[in-house]
Amino acid sequence: MKTQWDLFIAFFRVGMLGYGGGPGSIPLIHVETVKKYNWVTDEEFGDILALCNTLPGPIITKMAGYIGHRESGFLGMLNAVIASILPTILLMVILLTTLSSFKDFDWVNGMTAAVIPVVGVMLAVLTWQFLNKAGKGLGWLKTIIMSVIILIVLQLGVHPGIVIGVLLILALVQKDKSGDDEKSRRGAGS
Repeated sequence: MKTQWDLFIAFFRVGMLGYGGGPGSIPLIHVETVKKYNWVTDEEFGDILALCNTLPGPIITKMAGYIGHRESGFLGMLNAVIASILPTILLMVILLTTLSSFKDFDWVNGMTAAVIPVVGVMLAVLTWQFLNKAGKGLGWLKTIIMSVIILIVLQLGVHPGIVIGVLLILALVQKDKSGDDEKSRRGAGS
């Protein structure tokens, strides 16, 4: 039962604080699932994020569903998804009825504008963590070259899901190739 409560609280917090959808939610999900509860490792989080980005729909519900299911089966999935969308539902009902009457006030515009740099910094920190991990795993030269190529491809208008799909396929091909090389070395050594 504690796992269900932890899942609910973790994804409820993400739903409450994840202003701006995916960009604001991803670093929060990372903190809850990797750092606080240790449900996944950094590497697994990157894999889950990549997989969830290739699927349609909001990233927070996909990640909540996957991690909830992984931790506690179907009930955990349902719990985490509900926890992640409940704050949005409640806040939309409350805020839209309340803030629509205050939308022209300067303090409301200032409050909204103040959130943008916070989300930007959270994304920058998460990006640095992923780049640092990739640099240590792949080597800095490969990481920089891949990052530049991916940035150019994305700027040319290629959908991020296609880029992630191609990278997943390349990773699988590379894994199969390295597995075949390992089998060849074992066979030659016998």
